Amino acid sequence: MFGAAPRLAYDRSVEVLVRFRPSGRSVRVPRGTTLLEAAQRAKLPVASACGAEAVCGRCGMRILSGNESVAPQGEAEARVKRRNRVEATDRLACRVAPIGDVEVTARYW
Repeated sequence: MFGAAPRLAYDRSVEVLVRFRPSGRSVRVPRGTTLLEAAQRAKLPVASACGAEAVCGRCGMRILSGNESVAPQGEAEARVKRRNRVEATDRLACRVAPIGDVEVTARYW
């Protein structure tokens, strides 16, 4: 359905800061790293039953700041969210790869 997360030609030597609330943890990751990968590096649990294939919708995260640093939601992501009853304001962490600093949270943290 989705395949691997799109890897655009970003300069991966540039790092972005991903802040996680309410834990207060932060991690610097190369530009283009997914929120799911960033959370795993920060040692935070992220729900996922599909192996980051954008099928289960369990990795939903809300972007609190830095929306301009992520690509807009596409129709495929919206369809997965509707089918899995994911909040409209959440994004699939396995699909979102920020190119700038962001702050995020998840309902289950």
